[in-house]
Amino acid sequence: MITNDSLEVNGSVRVDLLGGTLDLNPINLILPNVVTLNLATSLKAKVKISSLDFDGVEIVSSDYNSLNRFKASEFTPEKLRSGHFKQLTFIAYLLDLFKIHRGIKLELESGSPAGAGLGGSSAMGVTCFRALSQFLNIPLNRLEAIAKVNAIESRILDSGPAGYQDYYPALFGGILGLVPIPGTVEVNQLFTEELKSTLEQEVTLVYSGETRLSGINNWEVYKAFFNHDEVVRRGLATIAELSFMAFTDIKNKNYSSISRMIGLEGEERRKLFPGILTNAMNEMRLELAKDSHHFGMKVCGAGGGGCFLITHKKEDKNSVQDIIKKYKMSELDFIIERPL
Repeated sequence: MITNDSLEVNGSVRVDLLGGTLDLNPINLILPNVVTLNLATSLKAKVKISSLDFDGVEIVSSDYNSLNRFKASEFTPEKLRSGHFKQLTFIAYLLDLFKIHRGIKLELESGSPAGAGLGGSSAMGVTCFRALSQFLNIPLNRLEAIAKVNAIESRILDSGPAGYQDYYPALFGGILGLVPIPGTVEVNQLFTEELKSTLEQEVTLVYSGETRLSGINNWEVYKAFFNHDEVVRRGLATIAELSFMAFTDIKNKNYSSISRMIGLEGEERRKLFPGILTNAMNEMRLELAKDSHHFGMKVCGAGGGGCFLITHKKEDKNSVQDIIKKYKMSELDFIIERPL
Protein backbone atom coordinates (compact mmCIF):
# COMPACT_ATOMS: atom_id res chain seq x y z
CA MET A 1 0.00 0.00 0.00
CA ILE A 2 1.33 3.45 -0.93
CA THR A 3 1.31 5.66 2.15
CA ASN A 4 3.03 8.86 0.95
CA ASP A 5 1.61 11.34 -1.55
CA SER A 6 4.99 12.66 -2.73
CA LEU A 7 8.66 12.77 -1.83
CA GLU A 8 12.07 13.65 -3.25
CA VAL A 9 15.26 11.67 -2.71
CA ASN A 10 18.78 12.21 -4.03
CA GLY A 11 21.94 10.15 -3.96
CA SER A 12 25.53 11.00 -4.78
CA VAL A 13 27.25 9.93 -7.96
CA ARG A 14 30.63 8.46 -7.10
CA VAL A 15 34.19 9.15 -8.12
CA ASP A 16 36.43 6.09 -7.90
CA LEU A 17 39.88 6.83 -6.51
CA LEU A 18 41.66 3.48 -6.47
CA GLY A 19 40.69 -0.16 -6.84
CA GLY A 20 38.09 -0.11 -9.58
CA THR A 21 37.64 -3.48 -11.37
CA LEU A 22 38.59 -5.16 -8.08
CA ASP A 23 34.91 -4.91 -7.09
CA LEU A 24 33.97 -7.92 -9.21
CA ASN A 25 33.04 -11.20 -7.55
CA PRO A 26 35.03 -13.41 -7.08
CA ILE A 27 38.13 -11.53 -8.32
CA ASN A 28 37.82 -9.49 -5.13
CA LEU A 29 38.29 -12.64 -3.02
CA ILE A 30 41.08 -14.20 -5.08
CA LEU A 31 43.54 -11.31 -5.05
CA PRO A 32 45.03 -10.42 -1.65
CA ASN A 33 44.33 -7.20 0.27
CA VAL A 34 41.58 -5.96 -2.03
CA VAL A 35 39.96 -2.63 -1.23
CA THR A 36 38.15 -0.16 -3.45
CA LEU A 37 38.33 3.52 -2.51
CA ASN A 38 35.70 5.96 -3.72
CA LEU A 39 33.73 8.97 -2.58
CA ALA A 40 30.36 10.67 -2.75
CA THR A 41 30.26 13.82 -4.86
CA SER A 42 27.90 16.77 -4.96
CA LEU A 43 26.69 15.48 -8.35
CA LYS A 44 23.34 13.92 -7.47
CA ALA A 45 20.94 11.40 -8.92
CA LYS A 46 17.47 12.75 -8.13
CA VAL A 47 14.14 10.96 -7.86
CA LYS A 48 10.78 12.58 -7.21
CA ILE A 49 7.73 10.38 -6.66
CA SER A 50 4.15 11.58 -6.53
CA SER A 51 0.75 9.94 -6.61
CA LEU A 52 -1.08 9.93 -9.93
CA ASP A 53 -4.64 9.03 -10.84
CA PHE A 54 -3.71 6.63 -13.64
CA ASP A 55 -3.91 2.86 -14.04
CA GLY A 56 -0.20 2.70 -14.69
CA VAL A 57 2.95 4.75 -14.11
CA GLU A 58 4.32 7.91 -15.65
CA ILE A 59 8.10 8.36 -15.92
CA VAL A 60 9.62 11.73 -16.73
CA SER A 61 13.36 11.68 -17.47
CA SER A 62 15.31 14.92 -17.73
CA ASP A 63 18.31 13.00 -19.12
CA TYR A 64 16.32 11.62 -22.06
CA ASN A 65 14.02 14.66 -22.24
CA SER A 66 11.14 12.21 -22.27
CA LEU A 67 7.74 11.51 -20.74
CA ASN A 68 6.46 7.95 -20.94
CA ARG A 69 3.29 6.33 -19.63
CA PHE A 70 3.06 2.60 -19.13
CA LYS A 71 -0.17 0.84 -18.22
CA ALA A 72 -0.15 -1.59 -15.33
CA SER A 73 -0.89 -4.41 -17.78
CA GLU A 74 2.46 -3.78 -19.52
CA PHE A 75 4.49 -4.92 -16.51
CA THR A 76 4.83 -8.54 -17.55
CA PRO A 77 7.99 -10.70 -17.44
CA GLU A 78 7.91 -10.95 -21.24
CA LYS A 79 7.80 -7.19 -21.77
CA LEU A 80 10.46 -6.53 -19.11
CA ARG A 81 12.84 -8.93 -20.85
CA SER A 82 12.00 -7.91 -24.41
CA GLY A 83 13.18 -4.30 -24.24
CA HIS A 84 9.64 -2.94 -24.29
CA PHE A 85 10.58 -0.26 -21.74
CA LYS A 86 13.68 0.72 -23.75
CA GLN A 87 16.05 3.03 -21.83
CA LEU A 88 13.73 2.88 -18.81
CA THR A 89 14.06 -0.89 -18.38
CA PHE A 90 16.15 -0.50 -15.19
CA ILE A 91 13.46 1.67 -13.60
CA ALA A 92 10.71 -0.67 -14.79
CA TYR A 93 12.44 -3.62 -13.12
CA LEU A 94 12.69 -1.65 -9.86
CA LEU A 95 9.01 -0.76 -9.99
CA ASP A 96 8.19 -4.39 -10.63
CA LEU A 97 10.39 -5.46 -7.71
CA PHE A 98 8.22 -3.33 -5.40
CA LYS A 99 5.03 -4.46 -7.19
CA ILE A 100 4.25 -0.83 -8.05
CA HIS A 101 2.53 -0.87 -11.43
CA ARG A 102 0.02 1.94 -11.11
CA GLY A 103 -0.82 5.25 -9.49
CA ILE A 104 2.55 6.99 -9.42
CA LYS A 105 4.66 9.48 -11.32
CA LEU A 106 8.46 9.31 -11.28
CA GLU A 107 10.66 12.28 -12.20
CA LEU A 108 14.31 11.31 -12.74
CA GLU A 109 17.64 13.08 -13.19
CA SER A 110 20.91 11.13 -13.17
CA GLY A 111 23.27 13.95 -12.16
CA SER A 112 26.02 12.59 -14.39
CA PRO A 113 26.82 12.93 -18.10
CA ALA A 114 25.96 9.74 -20.01
CA GLY A 115 28.89 7.35 -20.33
CA ALA A 116 31.01 9.48 -18.00
CA GLY A 117 32.29 6.53 -15.99
CA LEU A 118 30.90 7.94 -12.72
CA GLY A 119 28.39 5.16 -12.14
CA GLY A 120 25.42 7.45 -12.77
CA SER A 121 23.00 4.65 -13.69
CA SER A 122 23.93 2.69 -10.56
CA ALA A 123 23.49 5.77 -8.36
CA MET A 124 20.11 6.31 -9.97
CA GLY A 125 19.18 2.67 -9.31
CA VAL A 126 19.88 2.71 -5.56
CA THR A 127 18.42 6.20 -5.19
CA CYS A 128 15.23 5.02 -6.88
CA PHE A 129 15.19 1.92 -4.64
CA ARG A 130 15.52 4.16 -1.57
CA ALA A 131 12.78 6.49 -2.82
CA LEU A 132 10.38 3.61 -3.50
CA SER A 133 11.10 2.18 -0.04
CA GLN A 134 10.30 5.53 1.58
CA PHE A 135 7.21 5.94 -0.56
CA LEU A 136 5.89 2.63 0.78
CA ASN A 137 7.19 3.26 4.31
CA ILE A 138 9.45 0.20 4.09
CA PRO A 139 12.60 0.42 6.27
CA LEU A 140 15.73 0.57 4.13
CA ASN A 141 18.45 -2.03 4.59
CA ARG A 142 21.29 -0.43 2.63
CA LEU A 143 23.30 -3.58 1.98
CA GLU A 144 20.21 -5.49 0.90
CA ALA A 145 19.23 -2.62 -1.41
CA ILE A 146 22.67 -2.63 -3.01
CA ALA A 147 22.61 -6.41 -3.53
CA LYS A 148 19.20 -6.28 -5.22
CA VAL A 149 19.96 -3.29 -7.44
CA ASN A 150 23.31 -4.80 -8.43
CA ALA A 151 21.56 -8.04 -9.42
CA ILE A 152 19.01 -6.19 -11.55
CA GLU A 153 21.66 -4.07 -13.27
CA SER A 154 23.81 -7.14 -13.99
CA ARG A 155 20.79 -8.79 -15.56
CA ILE A 156 20.12 -5.80 -17.81
CA LEU A 157 23.75 -5.25 -18.85
CA ASP A 158 24.00 -8.93 -19.82
CA SER A 159 27.80 -8.73 -20.02
CA GLY A 160 28.99 -10.57 -16.94
CA PRO A 161 28.88 -9.43 -13.32
CA ALA A 162 28.52 -5.74 -12.54
CA GLY A 163 30.94 -4.24 -10.05
CA TYR A 164 29.45 -3.19 -6.72
CA GLN A 165 31.35 -0.03 -5.85
CA ASP A 166 29.06 2.43 -7.65
CA TYR A 167 26.10 1.96 -5.29
CA TYR A 168 27.67 2.69 -1.91
CA PRO A 169 28.35 6.47 -2.07
CA ALA A 170 24.69 7.18 -2.92
CA LEU A 171 23.56 5.47 0.29
CA PHE A 172 26.53 6.05 2.63
CA GLY A 173 28.07 9.36 1.53
CA GLY A 174 31.56 10.42 2.55
CA ILE A 175 34.80 8.72 1.53
CA LEU A 176 34.65 4.94 1.53
CA GLY A 177 36.97 1.96 1.73
CA LEU A 178 35.06 -1.08 0.48
CA VAL A 179 36.63 -4.34 1.67
CA PRO A 180 35.15 -7.61 0.37
CA ILE A 181 34.57 -10.50 2.73
CA PRO A 182 32.75 -13.70 1.72
CA GLY A 183 29.07 -12.91 1.28
CA THR A 184 29.22 -9.17 1.85
CA VAL A 185 31.30 -5.99 1.72
CA GLU A 186 32.70 -4.22 4.77
CA VAL A 187 32.06 -0.49 4.48
CA ASN A 188 34.78 1.66 6.05
CA GLN A 189 33.80 5.31 6.41
CA LEU A 190 37.08 7.22 6.01
CA PHE A 191 35.74 10.76 5.89
CA THR A 192 37.56 13.51 7.76
CA GLU A 193 37.50 17.24 7.06
CA GLU A 194 41.26 17.16 6.46
CA LEU A 195 41.02 14.37 3.88
CA LYS A 196 38.11 16.12 2.18
CA SER A 197 40.14 19.33 1.94
CA THR A 198 43.26 17.53 0.68
CA LEU A 199 41.42 15.72 -2.10
CA GLU A 200 39.41 18.76 -3.19
CA GLN A 201 42.61 20.82 -3.47
CA GLU A 202 44.76 18.18 -5.16
CA VAL A 203 42.30 16.48 -7.51
CA THR A 204 40.39 17.96 -10.47
CA LEU A 205 37.49 16.13 -12.12
CA VAL A 206 37.30 16.53 -15.90
CA TYR A 207 34.66 15.53 -18.44
CA SER A 208 36.19 14.90 -21.83
CA GLY A 209 32.87 15.05 -23.69
CA GLU A 210 33.55 11.59 -25.12
CA THR A 211 31.21 8.97 -23.68
CA ARG A 212 32.55 5.53 -22.80
CA LEU A 213 30.87 2.34 -21.57
CA SER A 214 33.04 0.57 -19.01
CA GLY A 215 30.78 -2.43 -18.39
CA ILE A 216 31.80 -4.21 -21.58
CA ASN A 217 35.49 -3.67 -20.82
CA ASN A 218 34.89 -5.20 -17.38
CA TRP A 219 33.77 -8.40 -19.07
CA GLU A 220 36.94 -8.57 -21.16
CA VAL A 221 39.03 -8.16 -18.00
CA TYR A 222 36.93 -10.77 -16.22
CA LYS A 223 37.44 -13.33 -18.96
CA ALA A 224 41.17 -12.63 -19.15
CA PHE A 225 41.54 -12.99 -15.39
CA PHE A 226 39.89 -16.41 -15.35
CA ASN A 227 41.78 -17.48 -18.44
CA HIS A 228 44.81 -16.88 -16.21
CA ASP A 229 46.23 -14.14 -18.38
CA GLU A 230 49.36 -13.31 -16.38
CA VAL A 231 49.53 -9.70 -17.61
CA VAL A 232 46.01 -9.00 -16.39
CA ARG A 233 46.56 -10.85 -13.11
CA ARG A 234 49.80 -8.99 -12.37
CA GLY A 235 48.26 -5.66 -13.34
CA LEU A 236 45.22 -6.11 -11.11
CA ALA A 237 47.48 -7.31 -8.28
CA THR A 238 49.51 -4.11 -8.61
CA ILE A 239 46.32 -2.02 -8.56
CA ALA A 240 45.28 -3.91 -5.42
CA GLU A 241 48.65 -3.18 -3.78
CA LEU A 242 48.37 0.54 -4.54
CA SER A 243 44.79 0.66 -3.28
CA PHE A 244 45.67 -1.11 -0.06
CA MET A 245 48.65 1.21 0.53
CA ALA A 246 46.40 4.25 0.06
CA PHE A 247 43.76 2.71 2.36
CA THR A 248 46.40 2.15 5.05
CA ASP A 249 47.74 5.70 4.70
CA ILE A 250 44.23 7.15 5.01
CA LYS A 251 43.48 5.10 8.12
CA ASN A 252 46.77 6.37 9.59
CA LYS A 253 45.76 9.94 8.62
CA ASN A 254 48.79 10.23 6.35
CA TYR A 255 47.08 12.17 3.58
CA SER A 256 50.13 13.63 1.85
CA SER A 257 50.60 10.60 -0.43
CA ILE A 258 47.01 10.05 -1.53
CA SER A 259 46.85 12.13 -4.71
CA ARG A 260 50.16 10.64 -5.85
CA MET A 261 48.82 7.12 -5.26
CA ILE A 262 45.72 7.91 -7.31
CA GLY A 263 47.96 9.01 -10.17
CA LEU A 264 50.08 5.85 -9.89
CA GLU A 265 46.96 3.68 -10.00
CA GLY A 266 45.81 5.57 -13.09
CA GLU A 267 49.16 4.97 -14.79
CA GLU A 268 49.07 1.26 -13.99
CA ARG A 269 45.53 1.07 -15.38
CA ARG A 270 46.62 2.88 -18.56
CA LYS A 271 49.44 0.38 -19.13
CA LEU A 272 47.20 -2.58 -18.38
CA PHE A 273 44.26 -1.57 -20.57
CA PRO A 274 45.31 -0.19 -23.97
CA GLY A 275 42.73 2.23 -25.29
CA ILE A 276 41.46 3.32 -21.89
CA LEU A 277 42.50 6.87 -22.82
CA THR A 278 41.08 8.63 -25.82
CA ASN A 279 43.56 10.37 -28.14
CA ALA A 280 42.76 13.74 -26.58
CA MET A 281 43.19 12.41 -23.05
CA ASN A 282 46.54 10.90 -23.97
CA GLU A 283 47.75 14.15 -25.56
CA MET A 284 46.79 15.98 -22.37
CA ARG A 285 48.60 13.36 -20.28
CA LEU A 286 51.79 13.82 -22.28
CA GLU A 287 51.56 17.60 -21.98
CA LEU A 288 51.08 17.37 -18.22
CA ALA A 289 54.04 15.00 -17.95
CA LYS A 290 56.29 17.52 -19.75
CA ASP A 291 55.40 20.24 -17.28
CA SER A 292 55.91 18.32 -14.07
CA HIS A 293 56.22 14.81 -12.66
CA HIS A 294 53.78 15.90 -9.95
CA PHE A 295 50.82 15.50 -12.30
CA GLY A 296 48.85 12.26 -12.62
CA MET A 297 45.82 11.10 -14.59
CA LYS A 298 43.25 8.54 -13.50
CA VAL A 299 40.36 7.58 -15.78
CA CYS A 300 37.02 7.14 -14.01
CA GLY A 301 35.21 3.87 -14.49
CA ALA A 302 36.84 0.46 -14.39
CA GLY A 303 37.27 0.17 -18.14
CA GLY A 304 37.32 3.81 -19.12
CA GLY A 305 34.74 6.53 -18.86
CA GLY A 306 34.31 9.99 -20.31
CA CYS A 307 35.51 11.50 -17.02
CA PHE A 308 38.97 11.42 -15.54
CA LEU A 309 40.90 12.83 -12.60
CA ILE A 310 43.98 15.00 -12.78
CA THR A 311 46.07 14.85 -9.63
CA HIS A 312 48.32 17.79 -8.88
CA LYS A 313 49.77 19.99 -6.19
CA LYS A 314 47.46 22.57 -4.68
CA GLU A 315 49.42 25.43 -6.25
CA ASP A 316 49.07 23.91 -9.75
CA LYS A 317 45.27 24.20 -9.86
CA ASN A 318 45.22 27.24 -12.17
CA SER A 319 47.59 25.71 -14.71
CA VAL A 320 45.49 22.53 -14.76
CA GLN A 321 42.38 24.61 -15.47
CA ASP A 322 44.21 26.31 -18.36
CA ILE A 323 45.08 22.94 -19.92
CA ILE A 324 41.48 21.74 -19.57
CA LYS A 325 40.31 24.82 -21.47
CA LYS A 326 42.99 24.32 -24.12
CA TYR A 327 41.62 20.85 -24.89
CA LYS A 328 38.03 22.15 -24.85
CA MET A 329 37.03 19.85 -22.02
CA SER A 330 34.94 20.67 -18.95
CA GLU A 331 35.83 20.79 -15.29
CA LEU A 332 33.10 19.27 -13.10
CA ASP A 333 32.42 20.19 -9.51
CA PHE A 334 34.54 18.11 -7.17
CA ILE A 335 32.91 18.64 -3.81
CA ILE A 336 32.93 15.68 -1.45
CA GLU A 337 29.72 15.02 0.44
CA ARG A 338 29.74 14.27 4.13
CA PRO A 339 28.64 10.85 5.46
CA LEU A 340 24.92 10.08 5.57
